[in-house]
Amino acid sequence: MGAENFAMRLFEMEAGGHSPLHSHNWEHEVFILEGEGLVVGGKEERKFKAGDAIFIPSNEKHQLKNNSKNACKLLCLIPYKKD
Repeated sequence: MGAENFAMRLFEMEAGGHSPLHSHNWEHEVFILEGEGLVVGGKEERKFKAGDAIFIPSNEKHQLKNNSKNACKLLCLIPYKKD
C-alpha cells in the first residue's frame, strides 16, 4: 500500500553535516521541519529555516548544508516508480 509514483523521505542532518554535491534527472522538493542551513544550487547559495520549502529542478547540481549548531530535519519528496 502507498503511493505508486511518489516517495517521501525523512532525513536528519547533524550540526555541520551536508549532503553530497550532486544532480539527478528528476525534480524534487524539500520541506524543512527543524533547523537551518544553506542550499547550494546552480550558482547560488540560499539560507533555509524551519517551515521553508525548496524546489530543486531536474539536472541541477545541489547540496544541502547544515551550518548551524543543531540538527536539521527535512522531508525530501521525489518521484518514484515501483518496479
